[in-house]
Amino acid sequence: MATKGQVKRKDKRRVVLKTGECQRKNGTYSYRWTDSKGKRYSIYAKTLEELREKEKEIVKAKNDGIKTEARYITVNELFDLWKVLKRGLKNNTFENYQYMYNTFVRNNLGKRRISTLKKSDVKRFYNYLADERGLKSSTIDSIHTVLHQVFEMAVDDNYIRNNPSDNVLKELKQSHIFQIEKKRALTKPEQELLLNFLKRNHTYSHWYPIFAVMIGTGLRVGEVTGLRWSDINLEKGIIDVNHTLVYYCHRQEKAKNGCYFNVNTPKTTASHRQVPMMGFVKEAFLQEKENQDTLGIECKVTIDGYSDFIFINRFGATQHQGTLNKAIRRIIRDCNDEELLKNKDTNILLPPFSCHILRHTFTTRMCEAGINVKVIQDILGHQDISTTLNIYADVTKELKNKEFKGLDEYFKKGNKE
Repeated sequence: MATKGQVKRKDKRRVVLKTGECQRKNGTYSYRWTDSKGKRYSIYAKTLEELREKEKEIVKAKNDGIKTEARYITVNELFDLWKVLKRGLKNNTFENYQYMYNTFVRNNLGKRRISTLKKSDVKRFYNYLADERGLKSSTIDSIHTVLHQVFEMAVDDNYIRNNPSDNVLKELKQSHIFQIEKKRALTKPEQELLLNFLKRNHTYSHWYPIFAVMIGTGLRVGEVTGLRWSDINLEKGIIDVNHTLVYYCHRQEKAKNGCYFNVNTPKTTASHRQVPMMGFVKEAFLQEKENQDTLGIECKVTIDGYSDFIFINRFGATQHQGTLNKAIRRIIRDCNDEELLKNKDTNILLPPFSCHILRHTFTTRMCEAGINVKVIQDILGHQDISTTLNIYADVTKELKNKEFKGLDEYFKKGNKE
């Protein structure tokens, strides 16, 4: 407000201007103000009415505690801050998050100012990743995990009022774009076909021990490939799961450039556990030992102080998940070719599967056997019981449908009699 004797500033229309308002030579308007730290800011508008609407937003943001500089902060700048502050992630997980962000977000949504982002913008971006970039739901899920944490930090630090990514992925997963095909475990006949093929086929018999252990223990891939002879007690039939083997690219560490193995602590506290050996699992370990003795192979690597790994390749190095999945694809191809040569009308063939499906297969066998759900949780190393219950519910639903189908056939038979 102008003091007595002070001339009130007006625009060309003779409208009185408030403190900080100014009409520019080209007829547009500007508003300038200084924050609590003495930093000056400006906004512009074509009309005075539009300018004052923007001023109201600034005042509201100040009253809500929203930082003035939020208008100029980009998503990329917030992500870079999040990287510095983030703690508690495994190295490979952190590296993967950075890779996902830099590859898919930095040159797109990352350039946007955080103050301008709406929920619809995030949803549009996820649709772009699915439609234009062809990303799978699991990849978009990883990107969402990072973005949601970055936006949540922005809310906590008063850059924005609400997290624009809240519930976005959940909503999109309900659309046809994000329908996820459930992981299907191998059936009993498929499991038997796989193990029998590996046992008798000379070309693939050396793969039998590691895949048999996966099917018979439900260990994660990194837990299996990281097993040492000192981690198993053949006499007591116990496997001590106390670490995991990971392979990832150290992109951000200049002194450690490249991709290589590391040994990490288990995925969660629940992942540190003891798993009993079934008979065929114990035999698989003994067969692996015999194979290595026959071929004169021994472990020649030490990773973060760990050595004497059980499952090694012909060079004495640890097995890689990518190598195992490639081997599975060849096994599926040759096993199915063999079965079709025997009987072209066979209805038992190996479906496409990966190492992780073998863990799911073990879980399914436990559910089918009626093992207590808490025991299943402990054996699998699930931190959250809901993870176990979801799998248990799916399996028991399939079993119920199968049993009722048999019951239906029984009633039909009875009616005919």
